[in-house]
Amino acid sequence: MSAEPPGGPPTWGCQARERGIAYSIVTGSERQRPALLLLHGFAGTHATWSATADRFGEQRRIIAPDLPGHGQSSCAPEGCTFESTASALDAVLEACSVSAATVIGYSMGGRLALYYAVTRPERVAALVLESASPGLETEAERSQRRDADERLAVLAEEEGLERFVDRWEQTPVIQPVRALTDSTRAAHRAMRMSGSAAGLAASLRGMGTGTMPWLGDSVAMIECPVLLITGASDTKFTALARAMSAALPDARRATVADCGHHVHLEAPDEYAALLARFFAEVEGPVADNEPDARRKSCDEQP
Repeated sequence: MSAEPPGGPPTWGCQARERGIAYSIVTGSERQRPALLLLHGFAGTHATWSATADRFGEQRRIIAPDLPGHGQSSCAPEGCTFESTASALDAVLEACSVSAATVIGYSMGGRLALYYAVTRPERVAALVLESASPGLETEAERSQRRDADERLAVLAEEEGLERFVDRWEQTPVIQPVRALTDSTRAAHRAMRMSGSAAGLAASLRGMGTGTMPWLGDSVAMIECPVLLITGASDTKFTALARAMSAALPDARRATVADCGHHVHLEAPDEYAALLARFFAEVEGPVADNEPDARRKSCDEQP
């Protein structure tokens, strides 16, 4: 299956900056439409969401930041923490005149989205967590992860961006199960190379799983509707999603067959159908030109 968006890439317009965060809004996204705040994963940028923006940009206001240390955003270490980033997201939403948004986060962005929903529930109308984690429960686990992330950060600083990206692209958990087209792979490589070694090092030190507060005991406080998406081949994160789903008051879970960690890239059609069905469930009828919300192209779990 191709991972190319069917209608060509969206037009990312209205680029701006708030508190060091560069963000983009899809051209034509009108203020009165429901807002989607899209949070990418480590070594990504807002461009990772191009297929999602292409499918939903005409019905929703798409706001997609480059997270600290990535893309065009600042890599100052003091800005690469969960709380400082959450405060910057507050400023982005305020600048866009958005009081609350549906927040969609992938991997690192999913951890940030979860933190945002726990600490700022009034800002999150609904939540989508793709391949996300609530953090590590014990200090021993967090310390071990901080040590591992520090080694990666030093690698980035000492050997440069290209060498670091070469290493990162060999990480087992992010290997795709479904074949990506050559153009998708090239675009993703270019996206990873668009940042800086200093920025990725700062992100590893400030927003790695080892520096994230344990949120497993806090997810029960999240009252908004939540959709958890994982690939069936990503067994670790599927188990994490199952555990979070059991604790969340208003959750539904979807596991996409023959898919790995980045579902939105490997299975864009199934991903869009899951989002459309979720939007229809929590917001009301789906617009005629949104992806078919009734399509059952994955293994959904209660």
